[in-house]
Amino acid sequence: MVAAFLGLQLIRVLGRRAEHDEQPRLEPKGDVTPKIQVPDLADRGANGAVPRVMVPGITPAIERALKEVAMADKRFDISAFVEGAKGAYRMVLEAFWSGDRETLAKLCDPAVMETFEAAIAAREKSGERLENRLVRITDATIAAAVVDAGMARIAVRFVADIAAVTRNAAGEVIAGSLTDAIEARDQWTFARAANAAGPDWLLDETDEA
Repeated sequence: MVAAFLGLQLIRVLGRRAEHDEQPRLEPKGDVTPKIQVPDLADRGANGAVPRVMVPGITPAIERALKEVAMADKRFDISAFVEGAKGAYRMVLEAFWSGDRETLAKLCDPAVMETFEAAIAAREKSGERLENRLVRITDATIAAAVVDAGMARIAVRFVADIAAVTRNAAGEVIAGSLTDAIEARDQWTFARAANAAGPDWLLDETDEA
């Protein structure tokens, strides 16, 4: 039996890695639609110095890490990143729910994509179909950031309202309701090579917040 709210529950753990897993390839894929747009910082000084990153509600440690990201990645802009992350959150959820593998492959690191693929295949084999809907994203907060070996990784904590329905092969509702939204709390990590020519970030890891 597939657990109630299969799509909603799976999405909270997809991409979680065991401690012994290899570090996945994080470089952005070429020739794909940009996922998270990060334009140049408009207020850099004449000498190219990176300004202090000021983001309400984050700790000094995270603020220092974001400053390191901005120093390593000349395209990075925190406001544009957060807005892009929210857009990616919606796109990935909707692609997973509908079984859109092509879109997921453009948005996700290969290790995360492999887990999405397995979940979609299991759903298709059972004949079940998701009719989930992202009602609203109520919060998106930077939870962590790091630059390591030339890779920038930023974790975003999302709080969202999701209406979830699962139908069986006969089209009967076996779980959920489109009239009653459920609050979802997820933490997703996005990554890109800091010196990459393009602005693309890939979904590198997902977890329950």
